[in-house]
Amino acid sequence: MGLFTRKLKKTPPVERPVPRHIAVIMDGNGRWAKKRGLPRKAGHKVGAETFRTIATYCKDIGVKYFTVYAFSTENWKRPAEEVDALMNLFRTYLKEAAESMAARGVAVRVLGDLSPLPADIRAQIAQVEQIADGLGPDAATASLCINYGGRDEIKNAVRRIAEEVRSGTLSPEDITEETITARLYTAHMPDPDLIIRPSGEVRTSNFLLWQSAYAEYYFT
Repeated sequence: MGLFTRKLKKTPPVERPVPRHIAVIMDGNGRWAKKRGLPRKAGHKVGAETFRTIATYCKDIGVKYFTVYAFSTENWKRPAEEVDALMNLFRTYLKEAAESMAARGVAVRVLGDLSPLPADIRAQIAQVEQIADGLGPDAATASLCINYGGRDEIKNAVRRIAEEVRSGTLSPEDITEETITARLYTAHMPDPDLIIRPSGEVRTSNFLLWQSAYAEYYFT
């Protein structure tokens, strides 16, 4: 959290290029809360507020894509109270996104296997995606990865390719790296240039495994 609580500069130094796509492994919220004698859900609430701040800041300095790892496929194993708190945070954020996206000029997207999510959240995501589509290709994009796992994403892409080969619409010899990339959740955006992980952990945690092949990592 410390990385994102420093005072933000309004503009980046002119001699430094701005990454086109920055991704963040949102981690350490629970530990941040525990250090302050707060419940873990309080840390997640602060993390959600930080996401809003950084998404807007990235847009202001010219970063076109900002992606956050908000809820992994493994996070369902956490205590039910914590999972419920996270789902409620998603409900709140998606409602705010639907109301403010056009004014902020930031298209919110949700990436991951959405089928296990509660029906009302899936309906909110569909509404947000529709609004985001209406902002056009020039809008900055802030993506929340929910029920996301890098291996799961690649598995699903391979299944789609296998089905296309079986149906005769794709030949095995025509499968390229681009074929796989086009069937990932991130097909509409470039690979990340920079991936940041706060909290002190130094690992990738199954995040954007295919897309991060040439990304720079910053652990703090």
